[in-house]
Amino acid sequence: MQSMFCFQCEQTSKGTGCTEKQGVCGKQAQTANLQDELTGALICLAQSIGEEASALADILIRDNLFVAGTNVNFDDEDIKKRVAQVEQLIAESGSPAGVYPLNDLWGADEDIRSLKSLILFGIRGAAAYTHQAQALGARTDEADAFFRKALCAVGNADYGMDELLPLVLECGRINLVCMEILDGINTSTYGTPVPTEVTLAVEEGPFIVITGHDLLDLKLLLDQSEGRGVNIYTHGEMLPAHAYPELKKYAHLKGNFGTAWQNQKKEFADIPAPVLFTTNCLMPVGDSYKDRVFTTSVVSYPEMVHIGKDKDFTPVIDKAIALGGYAQTQERQGINGGSTVMTGFAHGTVLGVADTVIDAVKAGAIKHFFLVGGCDGARPGRNYYTEFVQQTPEDTVILTLACGKFRFNDLDLGTIGGLPRIMDMGQCNDAYSAIKVAVALAGAFECEVNDLPLTLVLSWYEQKAVAILLTLLYLGLKNMLLGPTLPAFVSPNVLNFLVENFGIAPTSTPEEDLARILG
Repeated sequence: MQSMFCFQCEQTSKGTGCTEKQGVCGKQAQTANLQDELTGALICLAQSIGEEASALADILIRDNLFVAGTNVNFDDEDIKKRVAQVEQLIAESGSPAGVYPLNDLWGADEDIRSLKSLILFGIRGAAAYTHQAQALGARTDEADAFFRKALCAVGNADYGMDELLPLVLECGRINLVCMEILDGINTSTYGTPVPTEVTLAVEEGPFIVITGHDLLDLKLLLDQSEGRGVNIYTHGEMLPAHAYPELKKYAHLKGNFGTAWQNQKKEFADIPAPVLFTTNCLMPVGDSYKDRVFTTSVVSYPEMVHIGKDKDFTPVIDKAIALGGYAQTQERQGINGGSTVMTGFAHGTVLGVADTVIDAVKAGAIKHFFLVGGCDGARPGRNYYTEFVQQTPEDTVILTLACGKFRFNDLDLGTIGGLPRIMDMGQCNDAYSAIKVAVALAGAFECEVNDLPLTLVLSWYEQKAVAILLTLLYLGLKNMLLGPTLPAFVSPNVLNFLVENFGIAPTSTPEEDLARILG
């Protein structure tokens, strides 16, 4: 009998599913089963309340969908409390408290399981974006209503392909709404991102590394640490924060530390500074730095100090001061040897120079656009993305976003039309920026997006990438390359549907893919 079952991330065991005592992501079987129990409770909650949802019910659904995502919460006791809270709300609704057995899903017909998994993992990804938007006061009513609808569908034994397939694409539409809301609230709060060069060096003295995705947590940390002699460095998906004017103005926001999430055990092992995790991308914490890790929001890990709803980051700041930081400035490099990286090419910037881009295309200076973005990960073969970018012709532009960019964002590929050939559009949710740019270019050339000289080369790891893929499918984008492997939860029949209707294909080699794209 298997100890657990989980196949929601790209690195799942043997490409089929983690079933032993520990998943590839590091979570124990008991934790995985508790997350299934939490998801089952959310399904029962959605079924019990229908359309008459309270604000508390929507908060519990939204946040706990996020908790069940990959590399978010490893704390069994915290998850048990969350299950109990959901069950209490079910009981208060007048329905018998219960938990939908997720094993019913994992053991279902493979095509039904595949479509329901796409829906479930898609709403987990979208919930991450609504979680961030809600923290800034944005309303996400349409998304919250769909989360309830989707959970009910996952728990409905009578639903077949005809009912589920439209919901898969509707999930893509809802995720687009979520990304638009988050983009709007981020820019209205912090300003429109501007191109910014970010150093990878770490200055002498006390410092804090902040990772995850939550810009509000960064803003609060900057406010509370100002004047304390403590510098702040971003890590992973927090890198794009340097481009927002309201965050750039803090003199002690110094630079970016390290690369993508999967390298944290090596990069955090011996730094004389604390690390604050604000959203997902937490790995099991190594002994060498466990006394320096802090979590907040839905992120939790056993025995780590958790910063609660009061968002008082004093313990993190005090720890930084006690550790003292480096005695002298540390010159650091990216994966390819670069000492700085650029960010801030969101839709506001790129569309601001749209005339220049359009003229360059018409003049033949720009022959093709590549969106090379998505999640990074540890599985061998992800060097494909570095080699792909390195081999792109000089008359092409690379748009990128999310942490997959750390494979190549320190490369100097020169400029084209006064713009760098590599343009970082931001976090994973800033796929919205790429969509805005693509739609604007299609409008300028009076054609469909699929007729543009644009190819999407995507890397995926977890559920936010699944949600973005569903958004791209909803928009009808075709001929995307996806790697380094295809999702284990996509059945052969569902995959055939995606191939036949959207031309989605696995990555092969950079040479073969570039030859086919540009041929």
